[in-house]
Amino acid sequence: MDNRIIIFSFTRTGMELSRKLCRIMGSTGRECRGYTVEKYAGKEISPFPEDKQKLIADNWGHAAFIFIGAAGIAVRYIAPWVKDKFADSPVLVMDEKGQYAIPLLSGHIGGAVSLADEIGERTGAVPVHTTATDVQGKFAADVFAEKNSLLITDRKTAKEISAAVLAEEKIACYINFPQYHISGKIPENLIICSTLSETDAYRYRIIISDNTGLAEKGKASLRPYVEGARKEGTLLLKPKNITAGIGCRKGISEEILEEGVDQILKIHGLEIGQVERIASIDLKKEEQALLDFSEKYRIPLYIYTADELGKIQGVTAGSEFVKKTTGVDNVCERAALLCCENGKLVQGKYIWNGMTAALARRPLEIRF
Repeated sequence: MDNRIIIFSFTRTGMELSRKLCRIMGSTGRECRGYTVEKYAGKEISPFPEDKQKLIADNWGHAAFIFIGAAGIAVRYIAPWVKDKFADSPVLVMDEKGQYAIPLLSGHIGGAVSLADEIGERTGAVPVHTTATDVQGKFAADVFAEKNSLLITDRKTAKEISAAVLAEEKIACYINFPQYHISGKIPENLIICSTLSETDAYRYRIIISDNTGLAEKGKASLRPYVEGARKEGTLLLKPKNITAGIGCRKGISEEILEEGVDQILKIHGLEIGQVERIASIDLKKEEQALLDFSEKYRIPLYIYTADELGKIQGVTAGSEFVKKTTGVDNVCERAALLCCENGKLVQGKYIWNGMTAALARRPLEIRF
């Protein structure tokens, strides 16, 4: 989801609240745009375009929507585009006096609930939560995954686990990761297991791992749990904590660049959904393939100067030719390590058809 908010209002009072919200949320670095009926437009609030449905369609799944007015209006406006909570935009409804902020759609995965809470903190509005797990203060698999940047691999099982928790069922959790840290209070319905076999005692289990094909040293393979008879009732969550450092020749195609990244990820049993950042040198800040790749997968691109990259220690390879061309001997490893806070190399310089790539992985932090 992009860092944008679109606000619809329909009265003068609603327009004034829209203007207030745009200023408040805009101060947090978000792009916030307000629309209203033509007679109330002006002073930072635009009139509705002739085709409001196209405005929604063009931004659906990318921006958050806030409707200031009746919930029914919001429902009618968004109805043609609603698909599921994993693809839908977060949608909120507020009354025109700004007394309440109600998450209407995509509350957890999309972030409507957290947005309502933030608006409440900044404006005094009361966030109204209606989701069962929120109301009862129970563990929800999708909220947990979103909070910890974990990729959900099975939406159906995630939903089943949340329902099981509401029925007071215990859920097993096994973390297959070389280094991790747990903070916060572990929910009473969640049982942290030290071995895979312990999870067999439970109908549902959550496995947190970024490599199911290769077992960690001294640990059992995950394949029987995620691919075999035990797959039913197992939710695999993959950490989104990988940074890909990329170097490439000028004019490389987006297809070749994507193939190279895909190859290096597959070597380590990773997938593109686990990449949270890509990084490169400032010489490549306008490289179209990098920009297209970033936009296609909605992965932010970070750019660094040769001086910044040169300060990174511990690279595994260097090239005098690359140094003469860019100012540093290794772009991809340095960019990955510089961009990945406290990260360690998973894969050093990997050469593929006119490009190089390296992967760094930050430590896993599980927060409850």
